[in-house]
Amino acid sequence: MNYWTLRMNIFRRRRASASVALVLASFFAFSASAATLKIATLSPDGSFWMDTMRDAGKRVEAATDGRVKFKFYPGGVMGDDYAVLRKIRVGQLQGGIVTTGVFGTIYPDAQVYNLPMVFKSLDEVDAVRQRMDARLFEGLEDKGFVPFGFAEVGMAHAMSQRYARTVEDGRGLKVWSPEGDQAAARALQAFGISPIPLTIADVLGGLQTGLIDTVASPPVAALALQWHTRIKYVLDVPMMYIYGIFVVSDRHFSRIDEADRAIVRDIMSVAVRAVDAQNRLDHQGSIEALVSEGIELIEPTAEELASWQVSADRATSAWVDDGVVSREIYDELRRELRAIRAP
Repeated sequence: MNYWTLRMNIFRRRRASASVALVLASFFAFSASAATLKIATLSPDGSFWMDTMRDAGKRVEAATDGRVKFKFYPGGVMGDDYAVLRKIRVGQLQGGIVTTGVFGTIYPDAQVYNLPMVFKSLDEVDAVRQRMDARLFEGLEDKGFVPFGFAEVGMAHAMSQRYARTVEDGRGLKVWSPEGDQAAARALQAFGISPIPLTIADVLGGLQTGLIDTVASPPVAALALQWHTRIKYVLDVPMMYIYGIFVVSDRHFSRIDEADRAIVRDIMSVAVRAVDAQNRLDHQGSIEALVSEGIELIEPTAEELASWQVSADRATSAWVDDGVVSREIYDELRRELRAIRAP
């Protein structure tokens, strides 16, 4: 190979390397300046949740001049909450609207409001959340998730195909437990009930085939998922406060320009608060809606209610002892409740 041929080959290699470098530089510049956040949820398309989130996503895109976009996957097309979390971890999704049980092994204290029968009213829920939500958000951020807010689903009630009003009655039921949700399973076990784990997608089929005959769910969810078509009775005891959270992975969110991150946080947090408020209104009318469908509301006596509370307190102790939530966060919740209930 002569001198000029050698020089030409070196020049071609350098030009090729420069071209590759230019392409890579352009790619990384685009990645830093534009992002599409893929978000999955079980919430069905056309619901208030999804309408509000899509509207907020459009406002984010407009406010960031297209640098940040949201793409939503509603209706469980990406799987249940646990599947969504797995897909966030591998980067297939950037975020999700999920219930707090999925954080059981990541940040267990996110479930503290789920403690069985810990709240006596929704007014107590509001007061505690005003004092403690920010603390839980900080914990989630420490674990690599950016929270845009909690949104209430409602108080879960026992809904069954069989008449049951006492704890002893409940022990004879075939009760659904969300698959993978160890906290919910332990709560049922503390009541002396053997849970039957199923994914949410399998619940209606389970009620139809007799695999299960009872669900513990907020009435609004039972209506939305058509579970109410397969039940006859609702126990008028608020068993557990259920809530969801909208999170994105900090690994992806941190790649967005700081000013755009502030815009996303502001718009999405307002949207989640709007959903939270609307869900409260929906929850308040949902039991009446069930009754209007011919479902019987069972009202326990004071003695029976006290018996349910004893079992709930036992379940709470088991949660704390087993580390489902930390003793520190539980003690903080108890302090807040005492302050709220003080005359």
